[in-house]
Amino acid sequence: MLSLEYLADLVESHRSAAKGRVQEFSLGGKLFAFNTSPSIMGVVNFSPDSWYRESVCLNVESGIRRAEVLRAQGADVIDLGTESTLAHAARMDEAGQKSKLLPVIEALHKKGILVSIETYEPGVAEACLKAGAGILNLTGTEQTSDLYRLVAAHDAAVIICYVQGRNVREVQEFAFSADPIAPMRDYFERQIEIALQNGLQKIFIDPGLGFYYRNLQDSTVRVRHQMTVFLNTFRLRTLGFPVCHALPHAFEYFGEEVRCAEPFFGVLAALGRTDLFRTHEVSRVRAVLDTLRAF
Repeated sequence: MLSLEYLADLVESHRSAAKGRVQEFSLGGKLFAFNTSPSIMGVVNFSPDSWYRESVCLNVESGIRRAEVLRAQGADVIDLGTESTLAHAARMDEAGQKSKLLPVIEALHKKGILVSIETYEPGVAEACLKAGAGILNLTGTEQTSDLYRLVAAHDAAVIICYVQGRNVREVQEFAFSADPIAPMRDYFERQIEIALQNGLQKIFIDPGLGFYYRNLQDSTVRVRHQMTVFLNTFRLRTLGFPVCHALPHAFEYFGEEVRCAEPFFGVLAALGRTDLFRTHEVSRVRAVLDTLRAF
């Protein structure tokens, strides 16, 4: 059971990290003041395999409509993706991804809605950035130098995801360590250095808690790992860049109340000082953050 004693020991062990500050920057004409106000990323999925049915849009019109609803609910960014990260989900080739994404990106860009594109395909990333996407949510680990240079050339931002594998669709078993933050920190340090060398300044880091490793699929081990990383987020902020978290679901505990899961994890993520909350439940997570600010 999570306890006040655990939280007290965590802060006492990393007291200097608790005061860390991160880079703030503008995207889509808006300044993101991460050190004083976290932001929310809403989700639009174009994959019928995506488990969160409310986020699935099967055509351009429904995708645009959902993005507008999410913005009205309080989303600062809309994340678009064409492939579910579920192990059994169908793959989509580059042409298929572009055909679904580009019309939506162009329409949302005209409406002044900041768009993030989730992909590990360089060709898809380039086309989407040209169409007006402001963030690359990078779910792969290959060709990062070229991708960072591409993002920088469009004055966009990147979300560097922690992936143990070539990309999110090719992960196997998750390799644990005594301190889960240590290997993440090592990976992010290397990638941040590469990004800066390639002229990229607008950077998020994402521990990748929503990815489907074989030994972390809907289990107590998975939930414990997610909770631990959420609460230790402030330690990653000492790298100097904002942390993005995808809020998970924990079916084994929430069952029919699964739509309450992301707001619950949002509390833990907020306590750990998350900067950008990726969620399917924008209005609920917004309510959680607003309520926490009232304290």
